[in-house]
Amino acid sequence: MKNTFNPDFLLTRLKSNWGLHGLPIGYGQRGGFRLFKNLCIPAYSLLLLAALLFFTRCSQKEAENTKPNILILLTDQHTNDAISYLGNPHLATPAMDQLAAEGTYFTESYCTSPVCGPARSSLITGRMPHETGVVWNSTHIDSSLPTIGHLFQDAGYQTAWVGKWHLPQAYPAKTKMDSVAGFRVIPFQSLDEAWDLGADTDGPIADAAVNYIRDYKGEAPFLLAVSLHNPHDICHVPRRPGEYARADELESLPPLPTNFEIAEDEPEFLAEKRLMDHYGDELLLTKDYTPEDWQAYLYHYYRFTEMVDREIGKVMQALKSKGLDDNTIVVLTSEHGDGAAAHRWAAKLSLYDEAATVPFIIRWTGQIPSGRINRDQLVSGMDLAPTLLDYARVENNVQFTGKSLKPVLEDPRKKLRDYVVVQLADDKLDSSRHARLIRNRRYKYNLYNQGERNEQLFDLWEDPGETDNLAYKESYLPVKDELKTALSTWIRESGDPFLDWHPLPEGSSLSR
Repeated sequence: MKNTFNPDFLLTRLKSNWGLHGLPIGYGQRGGFRLFKNLCIPAYSLLLLAALLFFTRCSQKEAENTKPNILILLTDQHTNDAISYLGNPHLATPAMDQLAAEGTYFTESYCTSPVCGPARSSLITGRMPHETGVVWNSTHIDSSLPTIGHLFQDAGYQTAWVGKWHLPQAYPAKTKMDSVAGFRVIPFQSLDEAWDLGADTDGPIADAAVNYIRDYKGEAPFLLAVSLHNPHDICHVPRRPGEYARADELESLPPLPTNFEIAEDEPEFLAEKRLMDHYGDELLLTKDYTPEDWQAYLYHYYRFTEMVDREIGKVMQALKSKGLDDNTIVVLTSEHGDGAAAHRWAAKLSLYDEAATVPFIIRWTGQIPSGRINRDQLVSGMDLAPTLLDYARVENNVQFTGKSLKPVLEDPRKKLRDYVVVQLADDKLDSSRHARLIRNRRYKYNLYNQGERNEQLFDLWEDPGETDNLAYKESYLPVKDELKTALSTWIRESGDPFLDWHPLPEGSSLSR
């Protein structure tokens, strides 16, 4: 229960009841009182003054020690545009929309890698994938790195994880694990049930989160991560075509994106990826899709997003019913996006914005601005950990690669960073394949370490669909050189082994 003691009220009563109106008693900034030497106050007044001082200090200490609860909502394979709050008319996401309306939405939000495990490792550590040791899927996170589970647990939080993990186990609950990386694992369904689709797991995951919130006793603040699966089920539309409605079976189809076609000068690195039968086989399976097939693909993608939105709504309603929504920091984000038919690209595993961008919404009633869409700051998935620790006032000695968003949430005129970087390792069977993305507010530069035409430069203000590659146009060489220099500096300062994995093609050097 909150301490409702009011020191100003007590001081007023003292003056009224014991005739202290004209006496030189001053209420100091730190809750103390200045009593002059010659002041004569009855004993009971002194007792009340002592009580005032005691309760004032208790109130201050309580305020200092009160920690917010934290709720992290993770979707999977969720591109930034797949939310109705930003104006997409082809789906309805009321739960996400309400959360965004109550908080701040960062639109220029990038994953650290458009691959599940690497991106997730960054979310919970505040580091880039090459630092966490998770460059590909099915890889253990470096056990020497503290996660937010460890750090919040050390600060007295209850830390719990329910749902998908992917570091490396898809679902720790399925293997009966009690804990992972500082989090208690919450079981959510029996082992004989289906686990491979969000349609199977997301309802039980949300129900387990709801039960956790309902059973919460308040003895310590909580950090609860609810890791949902959808709209990841889109991966199975090309893999299991007989299980999903075809274009001619659907009454209403969304339009194709304006950047639907593949550019003639697309990097050879991407052209090779389109033909792989593993680690992104959706690309090969959609190679002969008609435009109508792609429209059906988008239709199902939006329905999967609506499905996960309903589960998010259940969790948020439980938080409100418990009376915890005002003192709970809520973050909604995803580990990476989806091609979403742009450039005829399915799945993730590319540096195009559809795969590399994700929603990032943060809400804390009365502490974080509400209803704000921030289109200026370049946000990374590795910013989640330092942001939460900063707002919760959890002291630590960790040197994060990510940055806290708190300064720019409090003052949007400040700049979080000049550049954001995304890493890509797109084939675990060929560990030499790597690429990097670096972006400033206007321009985005992609560099692939293999193949012909291995550079891309886009003006995202004039060409948000990334259809006009400026990398080989002489008038844009200064822009490209600026971004290459910034990438080179970043590689050197962060210890990124990009240049060690494989030499760049001739004519595309990047100095270290």
